Amino acid sequence: MSTQKPALIAYAVKERDKGRKPIWTRIGAAWPHGNGKGLSIELEALPLDGRLVLMEPQPETPADGASRERA
Repeated sequence: MSTQKPALIAYAVKERDKGRKPIWTRIGAAWPHGNGKGLSIELEALPLDGRLVLMEPQPETPADGASRERA
């Protein structure tokens, strides 16, 4: 896709039982579209249930794409 860092990271968010934090799994990224009027999104997986969330990249994002919990 692009050699630039992505503007947003795509996560699949799986809710869990009450009192437990949801599981956030990195599944892709988004870059500004060439014409500046949207985003180009590249996904490596699709959530079958749960939510798809786009968030700004965090400096400590795991390089291996492992699942992680977010607040």
